[in-house]
Parts: sequence; structure tokens; C-alpha cells
Amino acid sequence: MVDSALADAQYAMAKYLRNPESEAKPAGIESRRLKIYHDLVYNNIEGFISGGFPVLRSLYTDLSWHELVREFIRGHRCHSPYFLEISQEFLRFLTDDYQLLETDYPFLAELAHYEWVELALDVSPVELESLAVIVDPVRGTPVLSPLTWLLSYQFPVHQIGEDYCPFEADQPTFLAVYRDTEHQVHFMELNAATARLLELLRDNSVHTGTQLLDQLADELGMAKDTVAGFGADLLLQFGRQSMIYTAQ
Repeated sequence: MVDSALADAQYAMAKYLRNPESEAKPAGIESRRLKIYHDLVYNNIEGFISGGFPVLRSLYTDLSWHELVREFIRGHRCHSPYFLEISQEFLRFLTDDYQLLETDYPFLAELAHYEWVELALDVSPVELESLAVIVDPVRGTPVLSPLTWLLSYQFPVHQIGEDYCPFEADQPTFLAVYRDTEHQVHFMELNAATARLLELLRDNSVHTGTQLLDQLADELGMAKDTVAGFGADLLLQFGRQSMIYTAQ
């Protein structure tokens, strides 16, 4: 009975802290203390979200931003209890739960995903030192590092900021985001051909770099010698930047 009463009290407190405008105040706790608890919860969550999505935050007025965060706190059911994963939960909220308002930008979810990727790679437990070092990505079997993510967006999310907020997508944007051996996260804009090469590397396990370049040439309808020329340089560059390694 005691445990049940405690659980009910905790549930009532949580409901109020998530939505103090609509939920009843828990009995036996003075308003001053409830406000302290509410402010602590809200400010911690809002601080993590603002820090994880600085560009997105810059596009909102204070009033609109805080209303967006409050809607997240009110309505989203988090899959993780860890503060470090609040950014991922906020992204899930924007992608799965949130209905865009007329005042919202159409690239909202894409921009949030782009900003989240940097944090996700930064905190990833994968270590490049545990992977095989790239030796010859042309004659060897090059594989995309698990710390290299190939991304595709409708909007040029890497260019968006307070001075550039497009309302219509022009053409697909391809990006590679990767973490190097110095634990630094980098972003690289790609054209369609380079994005396809990275896609082939991501799915590779047995083919040499030369074979992948030949396949790319066939897909592009280009001469194999031409693709082999610039493709070999790209593979070497990817190796230097710790984006690929040699499969064993």
C-alpha cells in the first residue's frame, strides 16, 4: 500500500511538472517548491536541447522556441532516461510526433537531424583504432568506417542559418559526416557520384576499390578509365581522412 501511494504521488508530480498549466498540483506541496522543481526540470531539458541544436534555436524567437520545448516535454514519451540522449528524443519528437505550424520552416526535422548527427558521432563508443588501417584502397578491399555516415536531405541543411532559410527544396543534398582518429567530427559536401561511391563502400565486404570504381562507371555510363582516375584519388583521400578502412 505504501509503495502504491508513493508511486501515485510520483506520477502526479511528474504529470504536473510536464504540464503545470493543465495538470492539478500535487497535494501537500507548496506552490513555491513546485515552481522550483518545475524550473529545474524545464531549464535542464531546454539547456540540453538548445546546446544540441544551436542553429535550429537561432531561427526561433524566444517565445516560439520555449513553446516548442514545452510541447516536447508535455507530449513526448522518451525511450531513454539519460540526459545525454535528450537530443535524440527531441529529434524523434520532431520526426514522429510534431505537426508543423504555418510559421515553421519545412526543413525543421532535416536540420535537427543534421545537427544531432554531430553529437551522435562525437559520443559514439566505436574507436577507429580497433579497425584495420587502410593500406591500399584501390587494390585492397575498402570499407566505410562505422564513424562515417552518408546523409541525404531535401534541403541544404549545412548552409541554413539566420540569413538563409529556404522554403522550397531545390535539389537533393548529399553529405558525409565522419569522426577521425583525433576524435574530431567533420562534414563533407558530396556530389551524386561521390555519394554513390560511399554507398558502395558502405555495403562492401569483398570487392576491391578497382572493382567498385568499375561498377560506378557502369552505373554512371562513363568510361572506366575516367572514373578510375578521379575515383582512385577519392579513395586515397577517404583513407587519409579515416573515412574508410581495409576489410579483413
